[in-house]
Amino acid sequence: MKTNIGVIDRSLRLIIGLLLLAWAIPVGFPPTDYNWIGWIGIVPIITAFVGYCPLYGLLNLTTNGRPKIHA
Repeated sequence: MKTNIGVIDRSLRLIIGLLLLAWAIPVGFPPTDYNWIGWIGIVPIITAFVGYCPLYGLLNLTTNGRPKIHA
């Protein structure tokens, strides 16, 4: 499994994932009915750390600057 996520994409995924998780865990704010949506933030955090996005793999995309070699 080769990386297909670049540095900027990884950084944005990590920030967005952390913001979503912060929304899922309401500290100091009353919980709402939609806080469970914030747990989706785990997905971008995992893909940021692994460096591979399965959706990019299916669509044959890459953001890491290296051209994808077609076999």
